[in-house]
Amino acid sequence: MSRLYLRDFCRAERVWLLDTIKALVALESPTTDKAAVDRCGAELRRRLEAIGARVDTISQRDRGDHLRAEFSDPTGGRAEAGTRDGQVLLLGHFDTVWPMGQLDRMPLVEENGRLHGPGIFDMKAGIALGMLAARALVETARPLRRALVMLWTTDEEIGSGTSRQIIEDEAGRSAAVLVLEPSLPGGAVKTSRKGCGGYEVVVHGISAHAGIEPQKGASAIQEAAQQILRINALQDLSAGVSVNVVQASGGTRSNVIPEQARIVVDVRAPTMEAAADLERAFAALSPVDPRTRIEARGGFDRPPLERTAAVTRLYDQAKAIAREFGQDLGEGGTGGGSDGNFTAALGIPTLDGLGAVGDGAHALHEHVVVDALCDRAALIAGLIASL
Repeated sequence: MSRLYLRDFCRAERVWLLDTIKALVALESPTTDKAAVDRCGAELRRRLEAIGARVDTISQRDRGDHLRAEFSDPTGGRAEAGTRDGQVLLLGHFDTVWPMGQLDRMPLVEENGRLHGPGIFDMKAGIALGMLAARALVETARPLRRALVMLWTTDEEIGSGTSRQIIEDEAGRSAAVLVLEPSLPGGAVKTSRKGCGGYEVVVHGISAHAGIEPQKGASAIQEAAQQILRINALQDLSAGVSVNVVQASGGTRSNVIPEQARIVVDVRAPTMEAAADLERAFAALSPVDPRTRIEARGGFDRPPLERTAAVTRLYDQAKAIAREFGQDLGEGGTGGGSDGNFTAALGIPTLDGLGAVGDGAHALHEHVVVDALCDRAALIAGLIASL
């Protein structure tokens, strides 16, 4: 059966979609400002309820409150909830990297077919797309074989510390997870993401007077320099493994051999096997100067989203639906992580990057392509219906 009715519905709701996107972007929501995030969440909740969702607020003390929204079967049937096959999960976040006041520097403006604003591409437009997709299904009274659940979280940009367990619990009840993070250039979806992590390497040396008896000291900074060379050697970009020292510090005074130094390292790996290799390498770091001591703390806090058979099947399904709409849906990978990394690592079929087409995540030129929005919502709706 043709799904063109979904595309027609979404195109007819262009004004509603743009209004929803602008309302969310206008409410700035930097992750670390709970009050601001909750103001955006209150507006999002109001709009979700207005389109027929049952919304639960998942309260947090130090971060913004997460939102879970569920849509019932418009035909009066009863989608079975609470089992692995009981729901389709739309996943995303409404926190942003931008501080309060960024709208003054990046005003919400439409020009040359692009809608600009802080957080619009990553990823408030994606949330609005998911909402329009739900409307397309509910308001055309198409039966939902599974419950449709949305989980919008508030701390993805700083590691999902308060939301990870909630995400994994919802994923465990899901037949598939559709992540409405922004697309790759040109609208391609993300069928792989690197796992992300970090290490703090602390070097303990021996202090001494730098002028009177430097030979009695063991410089932590000198040892740290040796360790940085070893750490850099772990990088293998041809295999998709990136290892970068991003901070280094140490020492106290100009006339004291430094007793301690600190190195911060960003690590990315495309597979669980590559991540495990890096973890073993950091655990095995040993001093060049035997008078010093090395401590390496950290690891991977987001597992890789690997292009498994389950991910590929979901992508093929989306590609076929896009073809019905006259679109060519590409795929690709990225070094950045998302909450889809968590769901894919559980073995739940996950397709990422289904959100807005545009550019400039975390950059001053952040924008979405206006003419691509409605058909993107229709693609999401079609994929939900196919599941």
